[in-house]
Amino acid sequence: MRVGAEIVHTDAAPKAIGPYSQALAVGGWVFLSGQIPLDPASGELVGGGFAGQAARALANLDAVLTAAGCDRTAVAKVTVYLTDLARFSEFNEIYAEFFGSHRPARAVIGVAALPRGAQVEVEAVAAR
Repeated sequence: MRVGAEIVHTDAAPKAIGPYSQALAVGGWVFLSGQIPLDPASGELVGGGFAGQAARALANLDAVLTAAGCDRTAVAKVTVYLTDLARFSEFNEIYAEFFGSHRPARAVIGVAALPRGAQVEVEAVAAR
C-alpha cells in the first residue's frame, strides 16, 4: 500500500464483498467505496422497498464516514447509481433529508444492475 494511505474499516457498515476497502484515506481526503443497502449485521439486502434501500445505503455511507473521523459536512462529492431513474425524485427527498443544508457536488447515474440486486449504491469523497 502507498505510504501515508490508511484503510478505513468499521463493523457498523457491511464488510466489503470484494477485493476493496470500505474507504481509503490519503492525505486530506477520504475515498469511500460504494455502499449498497446491506444490513451490516446480517450482510443481507434490507427490505422496505426503494426508500428503505436508499436510507440504508446512506446510513452505511455515514458509518464509514464516522469511522474515517468525518461527518456528512465533510463530503465534497457523491456519486449515486440507480437501477431505475424514475426513482430520481424519490431519492432526492431521502438524500436532502440525509444531508440537510449541506449540498455536496453530485452525479446520478442510471445502471442496468447492482450487486446483490440492490436498487441504489452511493459512493463519496470527503475532506478530512
